[in-house]
Amino acid sequence: MTDQAIATKTATDDIAGLDQHDTLMRRLVVIYLPLFVFVFVLLFPFYWMAITAIKPNHQLTNYQDYSPFWVIRPTLEHIRYLLFDTSYPGWLWNTMIVSIFSTIISLAASIFAAYAIERIRFSGARVTGMMIFLAYLVPPSILFIPLAFIVFQVGIYDTRLALILTYPTFLIPFCTWLLMGYFRSIPFELEESALVDGATRWQILTKIVLPLAVPGLISAGIFAFTLSWNEFIYALTFISSSENKTVPVGVLTELVRGDVYEWGALMSGALIGSLPVVILYSFFVDYYVSSMTGAVKE
Repeated sequence: MTDQAIATKTATDDIAGLDQHDTLMRRLVVIYLPLFVFVFVLLFPFYWMAITAIKPNHQLTNYQDYSPFWVIRPTLEHIRYLLFDTSYPGWLWNTMIVSIFSTIISLAASIFAAYAIERIRFSGARVTGMMIFLAYLVPPSILFIPLAFIVFQVGIYDTRLALILTYPTFLIPFCTWLLMGYFRSIPFELEESALVDGATRWQILTKIVLPLAVPGLISAGIFAFTLSWNEFIYALTFISSSENKTVPVGVLTELVRGDVYEWGALMSGALIGSLPVVILYSFFVDYYVSSMTGAVKE
């Protein structure tokens, strides 16, 4: 038998050896079972919120006569009560306004900071970038105390402006770090060629860097919008009137009266409040993954 025939036989035997392990049981244990557990853990809270939102009050705690995992004769009374008998639509509007404007401010500041650190290369740029990221690690539960003093002194307490101006304190550091990683992945030779052709830094940023960094911008925007949408501590501290509250604070403070929990309305509010973020991620998940990969690969 020639050397070529032996090599061919060896390769064939190796392939056959791999194929014999590719069985249904192996795929079930290695792929389908972990995937099922992951999907179940991920989606079960949404399922629980959905069935609680349409479950009549007498079925919520009566587990002897009714299953806690299913609903009999569903009702929309909880949703009707939430939308028409509470200030929930106003809370939803406040959350939307605060999240959008906070995201815009944070993205604008992060773009300039990340571009300056990564491209202009001034003295101490790396240290500045690290300090910006470390600022994100400071817990908001510590920062809200000095921020509350500033909010009171400026005179914007109990207004949406208080949240719009304080949310960037924890949004800008992470967005800057994320965009720094993505700007780093853009070839520097493109900017050098533009500088040789007489382009200014502003033209390079707006016409070269930002168009190439669209996935990173979308990812940073999604991150900032999500954190603003779900933020609780600042909204609880800086807002007192019911009409100015956001969804996380309004649902908790207005639908829980002492030891009485309106579970149907609570779950309806949580479910409806989570839908905008879910829809946002579903449309831009590819950009989000792409930008996160670009941010951490170096």
